[in-house]
Amino acid sequence: MALSRADVLAKALEILDTYGLADLTMRRLATALKVQPGALYWHYANKQELLAAVTDRILAEVCAPGPDDDWRQALPQWARSLRSALLAHRDGAELTSSALALSLGTLRPQEPLVRLLVSAGLPTTDAEAIGETALHLTLGLTLNEQSRAQAVALGVIVGQPTDDRDALELGIDLLSRGVSARFGI
Repeated sequence: MALSRADVLAKALEILDTYGLADLTMRRLATALKVQPGALYWHYANKQELLAAVTDRILAEVCAPGPDDDWRQALPQWARSLRSALLAHRDGAELTSSALALSLGTLRPQEPLVRLLVSAGLPTTDAEAIGETALHLTLGLTLNEQSRAQAVALGVIVGQPTDDRDALELGIDLLSRGVSARFGI
């Protein structure tokens, strides 16, 4: 059976979920697929391209708001969905944060939110800034939550893993109220 791009991506996501980002190497991936590492490069030019594809796969799980949704309800729903997608994969927040910082991947998870804000009457520049703020608030809190949970699980720190759901709800609520106050929408 011939190895496909989808096979490589599925196995990479499986390795990420099982072992974490640090252990998602081309060598481990090739071994898991029972191929030589060079065979992977037929499907992905380099590790960065593979990581971008894995990130895009994770971000594809985010429920995007529809064009007719009310932005006030869509914003917290989107943030919750992004958090859930990131937490569903070991090191999902770390990988996504890195991929977005390096402009890897094709998905911009905040884009449907930005379009919704523009359709509500916001200037594009402001809508993009609000989308970026919501993205980084959600990403940062989720990265903190995921990192702490792993540190507790490994015994690196003592205590309980944090659940930053309430902090996210508060932050998104404050952002939403600020947008409403500033732009009158």
